[in-house]
Amino acid sequence: MPVERLETVLGLEFRDSRLLRQALVHRSYLNEQDGPPGGSNDGSYERMEFLGDAVLELMVSTELYRRFPDMDEGELTKSRASLVCRETLAQVARRLQLGEFLLVGKGEEATGGRYRDSILASAFEAVVAAVYLDLGYPEATRFLNQVMSSELDQVVLEGQPPENPKSNLQEYVQGLGRAAPHYRLVSSDGPDHSPVFTVEVLVEDEVVGTGRGGRKADAERTAAKDAMLRLVPVSDRDEPA
Repeated sequence: MPVERLETVLGLEFRDSRLLRQALVHRSYLNEQDGPPGGSNDGSYERMEFLGDAVLELMVSTELYRRFPDMDEGELTKSRASLVCRETLAQVARRLQLGEFLLVGKGEEATGGRYRDSILASAFEAVVAAVYLDLGYPEATRFLNQVMSSELDQVVLEGQPPENPKSNLQEYVQGLGRAAPHYRLVSSDGPDHSPVFTVEVLVEDEVVGTGRGGRKADAERTAAKDAMLRLVPVSDRDEPA
């Protein structure tokens, strides 16, 4: 596995490259092997994902607290949730091309698992843990600010939590005493390398919005926006700044 090339992409030089290797190993790969690659004793990235999740949340919380002294607890919590959600972390992982370096099993490979949001987000959390374990908290913080600069800058520019249509929809419908929305894939059209997904969002089995996108996550966000336009009275919508 060319971890040296990934180190260049990340702008880091690990003392123990086995940590970075482990951060790239999906359990499906180990299930097809006699043992973990590179002499690692821990196997897949799952334990590192657990640690990385905690480290990432602390780093983001600290950075938001430092940058936004006027934000109240609720605004800070929303901003953090948006920055550490699966979609955001997968977006960062794609910029870093983490999918190209992952070791996945043949089944996951066949279904495009290395580019799935859930796997990319988990791998990114594991990489954060690897940086933290090998290089320490200050270097991990520097790394985070570097690779998530555009997401953090969005909060700086807007002075408010980034838009999260799915969270907004869930808060709205549950505030009305209704069940949480759920999403249903309607169709997947186009070639394998450039699919277009159509998704419906339902509340208590009622279709309240529809969306399309090149990824299911994008289609779900579009569907959530559509639902908010349909459900929220014009008089109750936030006025544009």
